[in-house]
Amino acid sequence: MSDLSTILANLRRPRLLVRAARHGMGDYRRDRDLRRLINAATPPSPESALKRLFDAEEQTEETRRNGDAGYSIARHIELLIAIMSEARLLRPAA
Repeated sequence: MSDLSTILANLRRPRLLVRAARHGMGDYRRDRDLRRLINAATPPSPESALKRLFDAEEQTEETRRNGDAGYSIARHIELLIAIMSEARLLRPAA
């Protein structure tokens, strides 16, 4: 968990992407979205999902930074929504 929280704390993305992702968190559904984003038949644990989401998001961020025509802002926002939502599941209930 500490590795995941460190990665999440050090994640720096453009403000507009983060704002869009925060706005979309209300529509996030694990069973539907994880299946599509990380090609999972059933939703894995939040820790496992986050590892796979971080890998996919990192590749997408690299594509964005390189100015590649294959970059999809919609997919990038969906990945950030999933990362933020899965990270909430890891937090202990207060």
